[in-house]
Amino acid sequence: MTRTDQSAPLLEFDEIEPDDDCICGGCCARRRARLRSAPVHEGGHAAARSVRRRAAVLMAAVGTALGGGAAGAATAVAAPAPTPSPGGPAAPRGETPQGEVSGLYGESPTARSFAAPRATATPVTRAQIIERAQRWVDQKVPYSMSRYWSDGYRQDCSGFVSMAWGLGSSQTTWTLPDFADRITKADLQPGDILVYNNPASPQSGSHVTIFGGWTDSSRTRYIAYEQTSPNTLKRSTPYAYWNNSASYVPYRYKGLSTSNGGSSGGGSASAAFPGAGAFGPGANNADVTRLGQMLVQRGGGRFYSEGPGPRWGEADRRATEAFQLAQGWRGSEADGIPGKATWDYLVNGKGRDIDGGTGGTGGTPQPPPPVNPGTGVPAFPGADKFGPGANNDFVRQLGEQLVRKGYGASYTQGPGPRWTESDRRNVQAFQEAQGWRGAEADGYPGPDTWRRLFS
Repeated sequence: MTRTDQSAPLLEFDEIEPDDDCICGGCCARRRARLRSAPVHEGGHAAARSVRRRAAVLMAAVGTALGGGAAGAATAVAAPAPTPSPGGPAAPRGETPQGEVSGLYGESPTARSFAAPRATATPVTRAQIIERAQRWVDQKVPYSMSRYWSDGYRQDCSGFVSMAWGLGSSQTTWTLPDFADRITKADLQPGDILVYNNPASPQSGSHVTIFGGWTDSSRTRYIAYEQTSPNTLKRSTPYAYWNNSASYVPYRYKGLSTSNGGSSGGGSASAAFPGAGAFGPGANNADVTRLGQMLVQRGGGRFYSEGPGPRWGEADRRATEAFQLAQGWRGSEADGIPGKATWDYLVNGKGRDIDGGTGGTGGTPQPPPPVNPGTGVPAFPGADKFGPGANNDFVRQLGEQLVRKGYGASYTQGPGPRWTESDRRNVQAFQEAQGWRGAEADGYPGPDTWRRLFS
């Protein structure tokens, strides 16, 4: 008999959250609903929560009226049968720092839509790529391989690049190269990417960063934009990365706009000099961003602790002054404010790059350490140069070599001249890789550690 008693109390139900790794249509839909019910600062929609609650109560009432009680209500909201992932079963949570290829907000992908680059890629400038990347940095987007930010992109490293490139879908480190051309280290410019794919661990062992420009004239460090735990970061990074450095490969997006000679301008920037009024105290425009990016490309990255960006700062003035001095200009010709000649040299790649020891307030470069004759290995400076309280260029040299050798995993920033526990742990990892134990692997470099590290 059908129950028609309208006075029966409504049943209360607990909401069951969808599994983060399930790719079925039901779980994808519920994840989107959960996102829309999240706080606004996490990308949710303010009005969606009450709508969802009313829908749950209404569903419970329908189930009661049909005589099924709680079981009927549960049946009414059952998710559709899962559909298999195009790439096979989903990898277990915790082993996959990036998800599979997916549409915006996790919509199920199709091979036709996402397996290959679109025939008509949406043009994007370098400045737009960096601006989008910076937006996630500013918002401190939390890292997740299964959640989607308010703009629809998955919150992992490959979703981050997909967002910055404007792909319209969240790709993986293995599919991003399908949208790009392989380039060399010498070709790298802001907006390009560096990809590491680990065949032994395709999802959990792979990573990708966005190249933001060189920080030094020797091109050993660069500004990296990356999506990593706990949230989006922008930091100075050794080339090509803290670990597995030799296995990163540079790529350039095929849909990159080549206007303005292919440089990362965007906005109002163009090959023509925008006028002296575009620069100096109080200036805030795309031409300032482009100026900074060109200066970084010519060796001025060491003047920027962050950026370059659209707001004129002392870093822009000092980097401009350094470039002008590198050309041999003096006096009013090297005042740190770009004129027509400075702009022409930068846009067209003329003149000399900023030398590591010339221009601005960069100071005099440190002399290189002595080299052992016949071996080419820098002479060991002595054990007293390392350990708690040490602060010298030998500590930096040690750290940079550890990174180059693939033993930089403990660094969260740096390496730098001040000795830290990260230096000790990385040295210890290198010593243990030599088969040393006990006092021979205490994390403090001796002559043998130094010789093997630099050989």
